[in-house]
Amino acid sequence: MNGMTLVLVLVLSMMVLTAVLGWLMRQPVFNLQVIRIETELGHNNAVTLRANVAPKLVGNFFTMDLARTRSAFESVPWVRQALVKREFPNALRVSMQEHEAVAFWGAPDESRLINTFGEVFEVNQGDVEANELPVLKGPQGQAALVLKAYRLLVPLFELLDGSLTQLELTGKGSWRARLESGATVEMGQGTPEEIKTRTERFVATVAQTSSKFGRNLESADLRYPNGYALRLRGVTTGGSGGKQDRKQG
Repeated sequence: MNGMTLVLVLVLSMMVLTAVLGWLMRQPVFNLQVIRIETELGHNNAVTLRANVAPKLVGNFFTMDLARTRSAFESVPWVRQALVKREFPNALRVSMQEHEAVAFWGAPDESRLINTFGEVFEVNQGDVEANELPVLKGPQGQAALVLKAYRLLVPLFELLDGSLTQLELTGKGSWRARLESGATVEMGQGTPEEIKTRTERFVATVAQTSSKFGRNLESADLRYPNGYALRLRGVTTGGSGGKQDRKQG
């Protein structure tokens, strides 16, 4: 009997303790009152961030789901990652990492961007001031691959005093570049490393050819196994007014 009485007392005590703790956890003092933003932000400010996120937060200091809270902060445009911590008795401490845009993904008016990690993210229309960003295009899920190729090709075209403004990976796996001058370069299929090698060979000889004719590059096709086809602005055939392709072996 003594043993049974002890068990009943323990059970009753735990029930009372649970009820008391539940009552304490529901007290207004634990309601969320402060959100401390610990990161200096470039595309958001702390006031608007709190105003946008606060209505999405559910619970108090004890009951708030931190994973759901983190997702609420990460749903804000330009926020890549958020780290959320409770601060007793009624506050949250939030540190965030914003996206750093390096290129448009798709058409610029779609407001989709690529960050330094090769991740695609969306922002509000008119929220992008960096009009000098290059345009990268490709199949869904290939943004990181296209960004890798872009980074490999940029210094090569700079050797031609050209700025690479657009790079596209087509659905068939072929690469196409456009320079600031409007010139287009067809690079064919392959990995980023393969098209880099192909472009290196092209850059090594095209400067001599272009200088010889005193003209600017209009287009090039690097898909030939032992050379490339070249078109220069102003080089015409027999007074026809057309452009002329020259193939380099």
